[in-house]
Amino acid sequence: MDRTGQIAVIFLSQRTDNDAAGYAEAAEAMDRLAATQSGYCGVDSVRGADGFGITVSWWADEESAVAWRAHPEHAAIRERGRTEWYSRYEVAVAEVGRRYAWSLSGEI
Repeated sequence: MDRTGQIAVIFLSQRTDNDAAGYAEAAEAMDRLAATQSGYCGVDSVRGADGFGITVSWWADEESAVAWRAHPEHAAIRERGRTEWYSRYEVAVAEVGRRYAWSLSGEI
């Protein structure tokens, strides 16, 4: 998939050991909700055994990314993350200027 021109919202986070079940439930709910938003183009996410995670949500344009940040349900979960689930996080937002990919199978 060509992501050139899309907005990448890069979320770097350190999870606490608090409420793993509640976190998983909230993360799944946010994935479902984000997918219904105008301009949503996908998400990629990984988390290491040490609790450090990287999530990139992809948006068609800046307005869509800003609207997601302002969504009331997302804002409520973000606040809960600050009080329960994260010891720290950082967000970077960038427009994709170019991309390339490679696969052993030749399929991308």
